[in-house]
Amino acid sequence: MRWTISSWKTSLPHVFKGKYYKHCTHIIFLSIESTPATGPEFNLVCADSWKVDLFQSCVNVGFFLGSVGTGYMADRFGRKVCLLITIFITSLSGVLMAISPNYASMLIFRFLQGLVSKGSWASAYILITEFVGAAYRRTVGILFQMSFAVGLVMLSGIAYVIPHWRWLQLTVTLPTFFFLLYYWCVPESPRWLLSQKKNAKAIKIMEHIAQKNGKQLPANLKTLSLEDDDDTEKLSPSFGDLFRTPQMRKHTFILMYIWFSGSVLYQGIIMYMGATAVNLHLDFLYSSLVEFPASFIIIFTIDRVGRRYPLATSNFIGGVVCLILIFIPDDIHWLKVTLACLSRLGITTVIQMICLVNAELYPTFVRNLGVMVCSSLCDVGGIIAPFIVFRLTEIWHKLPLILFAVIGLLATGMVLLLPETKGKVLPETIEDVENLGKRKPKNTKIFLQTEKSKDMGN
Repeated sequence: MRWTISSWKTSLPHVFKGKYYKHCTHIIFLSIESTPATGPEFNLVCADSWKVDLFQSCVNVGFFLGSVGTGYMADRFGRKVCLLITIFITSLSGVLMAISPNYASMLIFRFLQGLVSKGSWASAYILITEFVGAAYRRTVGILFQMSFAVGLVMLSGIAYVIPHWRWLQLTVTLPTFFFLLYYWCVPESPRWLLSQKKNAKAIKIMEHIAQKNGKQLPANLKTLSLEDDDDTEKLSPSFGDLFRTPQMRKHTFILMYIWFSGSVLYQGIIMYMGATAVNLHLDFLYSSLVEFPASFIIIFTIDRVGRRYPLATSNFIGGVVCLILIFIPDDIHWLKVTLACLSRLGITTVIQMICLVNAELYPTFVRNLGVMVCSSLCDVGGIIAPFIVFRLTEIWHKLPLILFAVIGLLATGMVLLLPETKGKVLPETIEDVENLGKRKPKNTKIFLQTEKSKDMGN
């Protein structure tokens, strides 16, 4: 029996369109040196092919287990500290994975990468959103998400030029060490410093930013530096803060479900519709390009319409299109692919938008922890999505679509229970969160955005 690289995954016995593939006893690879996958090198085929799925699942388990730890680190010790530590460990584990001598060691380094890599993403996202005011928060948040899409598109080209997985892993990992230069060019979040009563450091950073922008620091912020940093109690993050008050509990449970539903639909639709890859690189490129329209939709709607309705509409599209797919005959392939892309567009919009909404619904001292805890349900969705798709299709091949539709439509209703955060100042305390959505919220203790006022005009 002779196998090509693209067909080694079909080594397990199964029936597909009336054809039966016999259980393999051995595999002869035409060119193992140029093999992009780890399976042939470690002989993860036939009875051991399940280890390939385990390799990807372990990084999701790492995401889930590392979410709370890295989130607490960022809220307790600072966004910048967490960002630099997680970048270093992610880069180091990526290099070690590329030179792993066996499957077991590669699995360990992959799991370690999952433990910390999500922390670097969350710390960077929270850091940039805390640096800007409400007028620019949407723009920088979406640009941050678009950089992920650009990376996916570039990866398809890099993987085509560098087919071997070890060299590919090194190529995409080694440049990340340059991010450690952020130590000298990226300051700590002034919001976090003020929440920890480190007023002098915060004022120094804001004065530097104002000077570079040719602005004057407002007088009410300058007076903060005169306060004794140790006179007032510092706010320390804890897991219990996410459930301490009615609004915090509501936000946490709803955001958890939205993250979960978005992950299940996002990954489930890809698995359900895109398993038959004729050209691996082109298929990956096409799926990556879907990210860009979602970003443009958010840019043109989120500040005009708000957060809630675009988020609810995107969930509705993702769910209702799955419902429509149930009634599309299998022989109308082009229509199924078109609708699947439409559903994925809706869910991609949800995932990109929920990052911004999640950050806006938590106070500064627990914001990073809140994002990490809620988004950990995204990792749970990624773990169970393969089981939903492949186990339910054995019962009826369209049964997963019914479950996807129910999950998406339920998320639509839950989004509408959240308060609108359009144009709102980021909350600094739990009390600020409790006042979100009210007509006359109480004044927050700290405002870190430039506002036009009569005092400044005089």
